[in-house]
Amino acid sequence: MTATRLETHRVDKVWGRYHLGPGFGDVAPGGAPVGEIWFQDDRDDAELLVKYLFTSEKLSIQVHPDDEAARTHGYPRGKDEAWLILDADPGATIAIGTREVMTADELRAAALDGTIEDLVDWKAVKAGDVFYSPAGTIHAIGAGLTLIEVQQNIDLTYRLYDYGRPRELHLDDGIAVSKPVPYVAPTVPRALGDRRTILVEGAKFVLEHWRGPLSGPVAVDPARPLWLIPVIGGGTLDGARFTAGEVWRADTHALLTLDDGAGLLIAYPGKSIIDGLFPPR
Repeated sequence: MTATRLETHRVDKVWGRYHLGPGFGDVAPGGAPVGEIWFQDDRDDAELLVKYLFTSEKLSIQVHPDDEAARTHGYPRGKDEAWLILDADPGATIAIGTREVMTADELRAAALDGTIEDLVDWKAVKAGDVFYSPAGTIHAIGAGLTLIEVQQNIDLTYRLYDYGRPRELHLDDGIAVSKPVPYVAPTVPRALGDRRTILVEGAKFVLEHWRGPLSGPVAVDPARPLWLIPVIGGGTLDGARFTAGEVWRADTHALLTLDDGAGLLIAYPGKSIIDGLFPPR
């Protein structure tokens, strides 16, 4: 077997939910709200991490450092991330970037007096929307959302503002790595053939979407393993059945089947698209 199903880890969050939806089950009576489900990788050098997020309140306004800044604090890497919206309540939003260019002093003052909440750019979102948030991007995920997050594998967040919640802020570190400018969306998605679409082509990873029916070998480079995230429906990987709500990792060539109507995210590290994957271009 060249493919591994990743184990799940539930993370309690004040902004999480008690009802997580199909595939995950509700929180047990008396339990804390769950905000994230992590798909744990047993390799210390795993470059990517996949999560599901479930929000009932706004997340903090926050920022992540890039590789260079993170390594100055002893971390192996920084944190670029991408989001695919699975479900959104009416009026749900995500803040990404600031409405205008700000100086570091202006950003600090806005974080301290709370006006930062009106200075970030809250965008209406719906199911199917995709965002790529490079390190340094000021952002906040709003309430009423279920989404998949693909990120560099590091737990490193600097909170700039948290709506008065009694949690630690990280103004010095956060402002030092922030790029308080309007967000410019990358020019994706784009199709590569009938059943392969590039959703994210970032500096640290690529995110694709494949549509079934498909059947055939997937050419995996061990130096760039694949994370496979079924979104709708399911299929098989080296004969093992997978379905939505799971995440798998393939380190070497694997035989994939994808059911008719199924949708599968494929994530892999690096900034260039891998040619020779199945389905062909």
